[in-house]
Amino acid sequence: MAATVLLVLLIVVASFMTTVEINRLEKDTSCERLAEEAADIAQNVETLIANDREQLEMVATVFARFDDLSPKDFQDILDAYEAVGTLSRLELLLPGDVLLTRGGRQVNASGYLSFQEAAARGAHISDRLEDFVTGSGYVVHHYVPIVRDGETIAVLCGVVELNRLPEVLDFTPYGGQAALYVIDGATGDFLLDTWHGGNGNIWELGERPMADGYDADAMRQGLIDGASNYVVFVSETTGSYLYFYYMPLHINEWRLALSVPEAAVFANANHVRTILNTLLAFEVLAFILYFLWTLRYVQRETGEKQRQLESLNALYQVERLLFDAHERQENIPRSLEEVGRMLAAQCVIFWMLEPPERRGAFTWEATAGMLPPRSPEEQLLMARQMAKRFLDGEEQLEAYRPQELQAILDLSPGSSIHAVTVVPVRDSDGILCGILAACNMPRRDTNISLLKGVTFSFSLLCRNTRTYQAIKEQGERDALTGLYNRNRYEIDLPSYPRRFHSSLACIYMDVNGLHELNNSAGHDAGDRMLKTAAAWFQAVFGDPYAYRIGGDEFLAFSVDIAEAEVLRMAQEVEGALADEGYHVSIGVQWQREVPSVSRLIRAAEEKMYAQKRAYYQDARHDRRQRPAGS
Repeated sequence: MAATVLLVLLIVVASFMTTVEINRLEKDTSCERLAEEAADIAQNVETLIANDREQLEMVATVFARFDDLSPKDFQDILDAYEAVGTLSRLELLLPGDVLLTRGGRQVNASGYLSFQEAAARGAHISDRLEDFVTGSGYVVHHYVPIVRDGETIAVLCGVVELNRLPEVLDFTPYGGQAALYVIDGATGDFLLDTWHGGNGNIWELGERPMADGYDADAMRQGLIDGASNYVVFVSETTGSYLYFYYMPLHINEWRLALSVPEAAVFANANHVRTILNTLLAFEVLAFILYFLWTLRYVQRETGEKQRQLESLNALYQVERLLFDAHERQENIPRSLEEVGRMLAAQCVIFWMLEPPERRGAFTWEATAGMLPPRSPEEQLLMARQMAKRFLDGEEQLEAYRPQELQAILDLSPGSSIHAVTVVPVRDSDGILCGILAACNMPRRDTNISLLKGVTFSFSLLCRNTRTYQAIKEQGERDALTGLYNRNRYEIDLPSYPRRFHSSLACIYMDVNGLHELNNSAGHDAGDRMLKTAAAWFQAVFGDPYAYRIGGDEFLAFSVDIAEAEVLRMAQEVEGALADEGYHVSIGVQWQREVPSVSRLIRAAEEKMYAQKRAYYQDARHDRRQRPAGS
């Protein structure tokens, strides 16, 4: 007994010291996480802005090809533009400070915007401005010059409506408990403020009471200088401490900041401290009960070991079945059956959320008809409801009462489901990629841990499926043009009779003069010709139906499009390439009834060759009249 008491004292002292050190380390880790959360959001914001600029540059490139700044096609692009990324609408700043916006409306922007200044600065982002076009709220302008022949003829303006930013920047750090700010360090203006709402000014909010050791002036100077740091102040709303971390964005003099309640920042640390304090409180009692428990433990251990062996065998079987399930999907229901046996469950469901192209539900039922049939849309809605709860911070769902079951599975009246356990499946980066649920199993404390034990194998399934799809995609794309290649063409061809309802058209295109261009200007010039032809072919006829089936041969299908429109589209491709100095031969075969896709393709090919012969019968294009080597 003396030795036991001494051992208890030593363990209590060691546990106390360990508790203090772990608590300190957890607090340091919590502060580091705050900085990492802000850095991740900052990177995402910068990526969004960079993507917006790429989009604007592509649109500016298209506009630069117009001979006139006000054609109908140009106005159609402004009117048809839908909000993407942070951009809400497109406008055009013209010489004379005239702003062209949707509906052909021209606004005198003098005093608000300057064409000369915007053109001189090149691609850039403005600071916060009043939205004088709509007369309400604030905006930020993302400018990209439209340059033709070395001269800026207009400035494309992507408008970022600041009141939409909370919706666009839909980030939920700390499970949505954090407030997110984007601040102009030069003026103090809020570009985004999810705590107060609206677009005020941080300096006009006044000074907040700071915790000991923190200074409001230092925070203000840090925001102005673009430093990275945090301060702790007292919330006037809740009276609790708020941790305010700020850092620079690589956009103008903007700063990103997070404001997080202390309870959220130190949630893990507080949880660890509670656990360790509880451990200290019960250690002595545990040792007193140790001797009594030992006898019972020995008796129970034999049965527990047997159950563990059975669980390990089931885990192994699940892992083995899912190893190649990305190619053999029939193994997924078999693996769910193993999970059902491990938990003594009557039904197991796996919703795959990632990759997007393989989203769907896989089900195993011990007795058919336990779950009513649901459409893919209903299954997806059910998965989204549970996914939202996991994204909001829940790590598991259990229900053994009708009200709880209805909230989780949205069961139909008279359903035979009376118990359910649901866990999330996350990939190595912590991203939710699936949901695993078991129904009608005995109520045991080990249900959650056993179900979570197989989630790693299901996360590997999601990862392998994503990788398999990526490799498959690479094998089906032409490396030079980015179009689908001959392999994908041969795979898709049998499915085309099932893809159309009213009509099907085949467009067969051949690039004229590729051999001569390769000989005279080199293969780089020939590659440019092919890439340009492919780009227009893909832009007009769409990526899902366009293929490069040979060296200079391209083929596309138009599904359920009127014949006149298909012919117009073909002429559009031919004319656009002619404008760039390239010539193609295009054959179009349109049919309402298609008894044979092969004959449809041959007919289009024959029309293409007929046009090609006509092209070379022109003396200007006759190969026989060209000098050797040209």
